[in-house]
Amino acid sequence: MIYSNLILQKVQQQYLKTDIPNVEVGDTVRLGLLIKEGNKERTQYYEGVTISKKNSGINKTITVRRIMQGIGIERLFLIHSPKIASIEIKKSANVKRSKLYYLRNRSGKATRLKQKY
Repeated sequence: MIYSNLILQKVQQQYLKTDIPNVEVGDTVRLGLLIKEGNKERTQYYEGVTISKKNSGINKTITVRRIMQGIGIERLFLIHSPKIASIEIKKSANVKRSKLYYLRNRSGKATRLKQKY
């Protein structure tokens, strides 16, 4: 059992990205996603607030929420995916929770987070 975990970690190690910033819950991030259209590839940016984070090596994911035309949209991103070209942290906020799911039920000024300096 222990031996198989070591093999699995060794295989996963080569696919881990090293140039990723430390994204925390409450950060406003801008993700560059690689989109393939026909035979061309371009970068499309997705910007929003990180409301949750799950850590487990190569399966590390973040949930990013953004408001578009008055409707809240959440997407789950695999951090180490080859489809993610870049991650940029725009702002950081002081939060007292590990998951910000309460932002789903609020809109407008109630969704503001205190900025970290």
